[in-house]
Amino acid sequence: MEHLDPVILVSHRGPLQHRLEGGRRVAERGAGGLVTALSHLADHLEEATWVCAALSEEDEAVAAEAPGGFPLDAGRSGVRVRMVPVDAEAHRRFYGVIANPLLWFIQHSLWDLAVAPDITAEVLDAWEAGYRPVNERFADEVVQEVAARGGRATVMVHDYHFYLLPALVRDRCPDVFVHHFVHIPWPQPDGWRVLPPTLREAVFTGLLGCDAVAFHTERYARNFLLGCQELLGLPIDLAALTVDTGRRQVAARWYPISVDAAAFDALAASPGVRRAEEELVATRREHLVVRVDRTDPSKNILRGFRAFDLLLSEHPELAKRVTFLAFLQPSRQDVGEYADHTEAIRRLAADVNQAHGTPDWQPIDLRLGEDLDFAVAAYKQFDVLVVNGIFDGMNLVAKEAVLVNQRDGVLALSENTGAHEELGAFAVTLHPFDLVQQADALYRALTMDRAERKDRREACAAVVRENDVTKWFRRQLADLEELRAGDG
Repeated sequence: MEHLDPVILVSHRGPLQHRLEGGRRVAERGAGGLVTALSHLADHLEEATWVCAALSEEDEAVAAEAPGGFPLDAGRSGVRVRMVPVDAEAHRRFYGVIANPLLWFIQHSLWDLAVAPDITAEVLDAWEAGYRPVNERFADEVVQEVAARGGRATVMVHDYHFYLLPALVRDRCPDVFVHHFVHIPWPQPDGWRVLPPTLREAVFTGLLGCDAVAFHTERYARNFLLGCQELLGLPIDLAALTVDTGRRQVAARWYPISVDAAAFDALAASPGVRRAEEELVATRREHLVVRVDRTDPSKNILRGFRAFDLLLSEHPELAKRVTFLAFLQPSRQDVGEYADHTEAIRRLAADVNQAHGTPDWQPIDLRLGEDLDFAVAAYKQFDVLVVNGIFDGMNLVAKEAVLVNQRDGVLALSENTGAHEELGAFAVTLHPFDLVQQADALYRALTMDRAERKDRREACAAVVRENDVTKWFRRQLADLEELRAGDG
């Protein structure tokens, strides 16, 4: 993209995390779909700096040794990584109180508003002594990078950790082009009224320091503009997807994130995945229902188990013929709400197994841990994949799994995932709060004839291959060039 200024990527997690192993420093690839997608984007940038948090002691040592950053690897000589050390207590408040759970729960509509959250002095202090100063710390790093480029750069900020950063950078670097991609749902305006006016207005005004704010779906882009109108009183144009701040126009855009299909095909054919698949094939029953998720409340795991419980009660002929393999990665266990949720998952799985299981058959095969090879093996072997999220910005599990499945598996997909806009026509739709509907949908998927299963799975895979991660970021960069040229 020859007209794009040097790029500064900003995300909480970076492409690498360092640790000591046997007294030797080891660099591991960062975890998560966002890091994977940004790594792929970085492959196609001629000059970029990736600003991220130093999340381990060894990361902090690396940051001290290379405060200006270090090359990502020899194959990406134009991309540097700049790790930012953050005070531990400030980071706890920033991440463990504000980002997760407060903002995450608001944006995924997870709060039980009759009882939570309470905006206490602790929360307000976490904002002022955690979220705000961490955003300011990262803004300082970005400003230094911009200054090193003569005041011109394209700053691409990612996700809910850095809502204040765009305006902070804009105030000090008026010539930069700032783009912020929000990878999680953006609720309707009333959803933000959980926050006191000063905090919610800071979120919106921070993002209005951007030239463009991007989301995975058009619905979320429209919700952002409606929030600007209703909460800040600003004029918006829903046809053009813009908001007028009084000094400039900010564009809202949407780009459905995707996966690298070729890389995922190669992973699915790797020796590690084949070994895991052999183990799975040797122990599987006639039908295999699969879910691969983090133990995050937004993933709706408990209702998925309850719907499966209902399915077994209504269809006793499925006894011993079907297993629900739930391969779950424990998530944010240092945050109380998440730790409690993981324990609730354990208890419910045990209850379902107690109610329906036999000495030689456990209906729910609950596995907690991280093993990418096993997860991909499960993708290849599912007959039904359950993705019943309460709300989800996209959900890449749905896209990954349909690419590599070998059994013409049926995708059972929540209507509240971003992926449903692309894949819903070929999936069995799930209504995430309706247990009866979910149980009926699972039965339909399990008993669907093979020809229909094949057609649906192939159609899903074709959509993902056509709209892969390369198309995702090329659309963004093309729009950024157009907006910067004043044609937006």
